[in-house]
Amino acid sequence: MVTWEIPPKPAELAENRLVEAILDGTFPINSSLPPERELAESLGVTRPTLRETLQRLSRDGWIEIHHGRATRVKDYWREGNLPILAAIAHHPDKITPNVITNLLEIRLLLAPAYARLAMQNSLNEMIHLLESLQDIEDTAEEFTRRDLDLHRQLTILSKNPIFTLILNGFGEPYNDMGMLYFSHAESRAHSRSFYKKLLSAVLSNDFYQVEEVTRQVMQDSIELMRNAISTSNNTQGE
Repeated sequence: MVTWEIPPKPAELAENRLVEAILDGTFPINSSLPPERELAESLGVTRPTLRETLQRLSRDGWIEIHHGRATRVKDYWREGNLPILAAIAHHPDKITPNVITNLLEIRLLLAPAYARLAMQNSLNEMIHLLESLQDIEDTAEEFTRRDLDLHRQLTILSKNPIFTLILNGFGEPYNDMGMLYFSHAESRAHSRSFYKKLLSAVLSNDFYQVEEVTRQVMQDSIELMRNAISTSNNTQGE
């Protein structure tokens, strides 16, 4: 049976185009969007469709609507919310090295906590998960897939679903970051060592060591990612 892809609705297309225009600076932070009639024409949608789109963007923290006045583009980094991160994840070409570092810094803050909670709440499942990581195929693709799954499973095993929602917000950038990060043998070796140390700490029932091992590796990964980005940029510039 053939499964046909459902085309996006006009409001979804308009929303995607406006988000891209905000991210690429066509409509900078704190600027005003064009009048409704002009904006609808430029997007190729009806005014009712545009109004639906603007309500969505307002709900997610991209814009501020004032009846009788121009619609303002919010400073979404300061005034936005979690859907902003999910939307940015669908525009990987707009993700700068600073954004990547910021995401990894958030993981640095969260990972020790959800790793400890996973051990406290789901010890046997965590042991099984880590044992499955002890002999990973030495490729960027496999490490990217398994490392993302590790962190996602740890958030689930922590029994705190907010961790999972935040990690899911990383979305596509996590996969793109992983392919760049794990393209270097040093990064793969570093993560392989992490999986072994974390398993050892869990088997020793050492909550403190679980947190410390996770924290140190997450900190190291930020510097390794910076090096990977620098190497990639230098290669592209040659």
